[in-house]
Amino acid sequence: MKLSAARPTDDTADLDRLVHRIRALRAKTVEQGCTEQEALAAAEKVAELLDRYRLNLSELDLRKQSCEGIGVETDRKRRGPIDDCMATIAAFFDCRVWAETGEDATLRYIFFGLPADVQATVYLHDLIARAFVSETATFQAGEFYRSADSGHRRSATNSFQLGLARGINQKLQRLRQARDKASVGSNGRALVPIKDAMIDDELERLGLTFHRRATARKRVLSTAYNAGKEAGERFEYRPGIEQG
Repeated sequence: MKLSAARPTDDTADLDRLVHRIRALRAKTVEQGCTEQEALAAAEKVAELLDRYRLNLSELDLRKQSCEGIGVETDRKRRGPIDDCMATIAAFFDCRVWAETGEDATLRYIFFGLPADVQATVYLHDLIARAFVSETATFQAGEFYRSADSGHRRSATNSFQLGLARGINQKLQRLRQARDKASVGSNGRALVPIKDAMIDDELERLGLTFHRRATARKRVLSTAYNAGKEAGERFEYRPGIEQG
């Protein structure tokens, strides 16, 4: 699903090439699968591509772009630990996100922002989703899970994934802070407040308002939770995507 605001757009060839490249990277990397470390390294590299694109972008060029929204289906009717990452994933690429339920009651998320940012956000979401599968499989092959009785295995998996979500969120937030610090004074990050204002204006035009949802305290198995958090902290700062 794709949601576009009504404002006309005049995308440049550079923007088209950037969006196409992110789409191609998404298709290639997600198809191959990835670990949590590889997902975050890829996210860092895409962020560099976006910031480099905006170094020479003027405010006028930015304002010619239209916001868009892309829906990501979860095929789930209930929230899961990965949902704790959605707001952080969106914020990493200067986007907004909200949840909707389809006619069949399945949950989907809408990522909303400027075109290249939305494509990058959906790419990061897909990488994190694949990393959840990979890291969970590794945990379930380990001694703690295999030695747990059948009645506690579901709780162990849920606890691990909650810890994994926490670790991923912390790492993304640190990457975002480091990115902002390194870009102080550059045009790319200086345009972020303007982007935020543009997104807020478009959401108002669409009649969309949001309320923060209170989160319930979750009970976890500490060993499994800590294993997940440690998996989220194992990221090493190394390129995940070769630049061409």
